Parts: sequence; structure tokens; C-alpha cells
Amino acid sequence: MFKPAIICSALLLILPTLSVRAQGCSDAGACTLHGVVPESGDTTSMDYTTLSIGGFVGTADYDIGVAGAYLAVNRRVSKRLTFDVKLTSLAQSGNDISVFGVSDVFVNATVDATSDLSFTAAIKIPLADGGALRDGKPLPMDYQASLGTVDLITGIGYSIDKLHVVLAYQQPLSQNANTFFASMYPATSVLSTIQTTNNFYRQPDLLLRVSYPFALGEEWSITPSILPIYHLGNDRYTDEQGIERDIIGSQGVTLNGNLYIDYALTEQHALQFNVGVPFIVRDARPDGLTRGVIATIQYSYRIAD
Repeated sequence: MFKPAIICSALLLILPTLSVRAQGCSDAGACTLHGVVPESGDTTSMDYTTLSIGGFVGTADYDIGVAGAYLAVNRRVSKRLTFDVKLTSLAQSGNDISVFGVSDVFVNATVDATSDLSFTAAIKIPLADGGALRDGKPLPMDYQASLGTVDLITGIGYSIDKLHVVLAYQQPLSQNANTFFASMYPATSVLSTIQTTNNFYRQPDLLLRVSYPFALGEEWSITPSILPIYHLGNDRYTDEQGIERDIIGSQGVTLNGNLYIDYALTEQHALQFNVGVPFIVRDARPDGLTRGVIATIQYSYRIAD
């Protein structure tokens, strides 16, 4: 039997050779929440706590490399109710700019109405305002640790045998403090080619995830997932004359595929590897969430009461 390290190492060697682009959904948040991501193992046992730590690497537009980490606590308090808290961080490097910051806190609750039907509600609280500067100049969203918005996320999940379908909605309740103008940078700078996002106004997202797990013995499982995301309107910015303008092409569909590989080390310890690739992208993605192929690894430890 292959060991987890062998599979993960092989995938990490292959992934950087791909050069596709997609919306980095893990940054927006909705598609990485409990109740939205595919789950492995027993999720019906009462009264347990799961501690998780994870990290990811990927590439972004404009030759920017990204890496991040997160800590999460999942607490099932009854057969039907689960609470989660997750803290995220993000680093970006490229074009002689390197930045790092804590990103967001996610707090969410999932209610299992029946064995097949669940409801999720969450709040995303930013720990950065999206207005980071470098040498006194505003940076574009591509170098921000967080979108800088307070978001409400709601979702509904339904299972048909092993097929799991989730519909989720992410609504910004506030906007960020970004003041980036591309014109602030000389024509020789890559930043002069990035979309201006002064007074950036981000529109909501609607996403659908469909996943199906395949068990490979008692320890391994593989779960392919398809993830279309519809950005419900054109984002907006305010130009140098104080006029609010649409960012044409920022409305539309991004279609991503994910593959989850789960390995149960023991009943308490588990590893998950996740890789995501795009099939369809929007013409404009000014929020800085564009990613190439992105790879994530997570370790989880379950504590039973």
C-alpha cells in the first residue's frame, strides 16, 4: 500500500507544472467551511471535538506565489448540531514584494435536520482591512491578506445515497479599505497593469458543490468534487474623478474541480490532501482571489468525550 507521504509528494511535484487559473475559493471562504466541504469518517457520533491544522501553496496572477495556513476547531455538541471556528493566514510573494498577514476568523454552525439534509450559517470576520500599504503606496487586492469584508455565509446540503450536493451563498455585509490606483505606479511596474480597486465594492457569490466519495479499503477514500461559483454582479471601484465604475467582466461563472484524498491514520488521527483546478474562469477577477492549481494538506485530531 502506498504511504500518504508518497502520494502527496508525487502530487506536489506534478501540480506546479500546470499553468491554469481559477478563483481561489479557499480565500473567499464559503467553499472551505464545515457543511460545505466533503467529509470523511464518522460524522454522526455525538459529542466530539476535532482539531485541524492545514496549509496550502499555489500560484496567482502576475507571477505571485501564495501560501497559507489555518487552525480550526470543530465541536459536535449533539447528534444534530456542530460549531466551528477557523483562523486563517496568507502570504504572497512576487515582483519584489513579499507580504504576510493573518486573514480572517470564520465562525459557523451546522444543523443536521435529518440524516440527509443539513443547514449551515457562518460569519467571516476580517483581521485585515484590505488596505495594506508598501512604502506609503496602496497595494492591489492581489497582495492583501484578506478581502477585508464582513461576510454572511449560508448553505444547504443534501445527500442522495453517497452523492452530496451543497448550495451556498456568500454576502458581503461591509466593504474594505482598499485605495489602490494602478496609476500610482510607473509603467515599468507590473502593478500598473493591475485593475484599480479604490473603494472596492465586492458583489456576492453563489456556489454549488457536488461530490461523491469512493472508499479504497478501510483507511483510504477519494472524493472528486465539482464546484461552480457564480459571482452575482460586476464589482465596482471609484476612479480618480470620484465616479463609481463597474469592473466589466467580473460578473459570471468560475468552474473548479477538486480532488480530496483522505487517509485515516487511526480512529483519532487523519490526513487530507486536496487539489483544485479550474475549467472555466471569469474575464476579470479584481478581488485578488485568482489562483493557479492549489494544493492543500490537513492534519486532524479527533477527541471523543
